Amino acid sequence: MARIRVSIIIDRPPDVVWRYVEDIAAHVDWMADAETIRFTSASTSGVGTTFDCDTKIGPFRLTDRMEITEWVPNASMGVSHVGTVTGHGRFLLREVGNGRTEFVWEETLDFPRWMGGAIGARAGSPVMARLWLRNLERLKHHVENQTNA
Repeated sequence: MARIRVSIIIDRPPDVVWRYVEDIAAHVDWMADAETIRFTSASTSGVGTTFDCDTKIGPFRLTDRMEITEWVPNASMGVSHVGTVTGHGRFLLREVGNGRTEFVWEETLDFPRWMGGAIGARAGSPVMARLWLRNLERLKHHVENQTNA
């Protein structure tokens, strides 16, 4: 099992950051490992929304099947991974003063045997943490450089 937690401070309030996060389809704009998102439910936001995300991390390509399990505007979004890799994750937004937001991304994931199982999870966790921190840096850049902040 891999437990990963990364965070970043974004110089915008949570409601502005949330506008980027709530648009699930646009996650491909700031997540380097997310190539395509296809909704598999009628809804595209909120609890119960399901989607497939074609993901690439190094030599590994897979379709990550997810369902939104938590949706608190301006505060949190939770997801359940039900595809090849299973587990759950959350985005947490917390105002830290002066119109700034701490964005925390935490995941607990189980890998299949062909990806090394528990050993693969331990070996891959630092790689995924670096990748996700870079993703948060990309999100920070997008949010902080928008024209209507």
